[in-house]
Amino acid sequence: MAVRPKSPDFILFFAVIALLSFGVVMVYSSSAVSAYVNFDDSYYFLKRQLIWVTLGVTVMLVTLNVDYHVWRKFAKPTLLLTIVLLILVLVPGFGKVVNGARRWLGFGSLYLQPSEIAKLSMVLYSSASLARNQEKISSFIKGVVPQLLILLVIFGLILKEPDLGTALAIGGTVFILLFTAGARLSHLTSLGLVGVTGIIAAILLEPYRLKRLLAFNDPWADPLNTGYHIIQSLYALGSGGLFGVGLGRSREKFLYLPEPHTDFIFAILGEELGFIGTVTVILLFFLFAWRGFKIAISAPDIYGSLLAAGLTTMIIMQALMNIAVVTASMPVTGIPLPFISFGGSALIFTLLGVGILLNISRYIHDK
Repeated sequence: MAVRPKSPDFILFFAVIALLSFGVVMVYSSSAVSAYVNFDDSYYFLKRQLIWVTLGVTVMLVTLNVDYHVWRKFAKPTLLLTIVLLILVLVPGFGKVVNGARRWLGFGSLYLQPSEIAKLSMVLYSSASLARNQEKISSFIKGVVPQLLILLVIFGLILKEPDLGTALAIGGTVFILLFTAGARLSHLTSLGLVGVTGIIAAILLEPYRLKRLLAFNDPWADPLNTGYHIIQSLYALGSGGLFGVGLGRSREKFLYLPEPHTDFIFAILGEELGFIGTVTVILLFFLFAWRGFKIAISAPDIYGSLLAAGLTTMIIMQALMNIAVVTASMPVTGIPLPFISFGGSALIFTLLGVGILLNISRYIHDK
């Protein structure tokens, strides 16, 4: 007898809408100055963000009503498409270079970031694959290695762009999925050690990554170059105090802090809304994590459980990384704050994933 879907998780839905609302307000506040200087229109980024939010919420509402088991059929095709797009990004004439990174494909006036598709496609593929081969997960060769081979392909292509932050987010999510699926701790420990070694090698082999690491250790050693982002971000957060300087009254957004509406939007939020504002956003992400992992625990099947855990982990891991960078808790890496940073590809594919997560919540055993 088919299970009749229930209403979706309202608390999770509320957390997402609240974060999106913060995002729309902060994108306008943080980008108004640079938008006026560069485009003679203070509302330039706001208007585009409203379009992306509208499209993203529409996608979320559609996927919310699509049985999550359907995505199992699209796991392999989506992964193959992702690999093709990631290869095309690296081909001159196809990939668009911005600030020395080749991460975008251009279609007319629209641009797509394939690494954002990769985040979702890896969760879809790994969840389906691990659920299908559940009895093999205790075997390193049969259970773990197949996941690693696919991960290495995606990781390597994204690292080539270069985009270490996104590659790490995807690698960390697959690691959590292996843990959730029941992989042996000895295998996971070995993978963790190898992964850390690989990350260190990736940093040492690229001069700009090594400079970022050194700047993280002592940003004041090079305050006008490698340490500039961190110093300006901390100035913004420190200026906010408990209640902030007031919405729209940031000083750092006056072309001091780079990327104030994307990677460092949390710093502007802290400056304008203070400690209270930053804690509110962090609590909303905690709320999202609580409901997301609760859905994973209560899902009716192993596929739903893995899919919910993967989607929740991917979003929360990005939030943690972004906030860690802004607060100088880890070296600078270009990764947006989910739901809040300006951007089209990231927002739409994130909300698509949220829609799938909400659909899983309609079938959980215990509401």
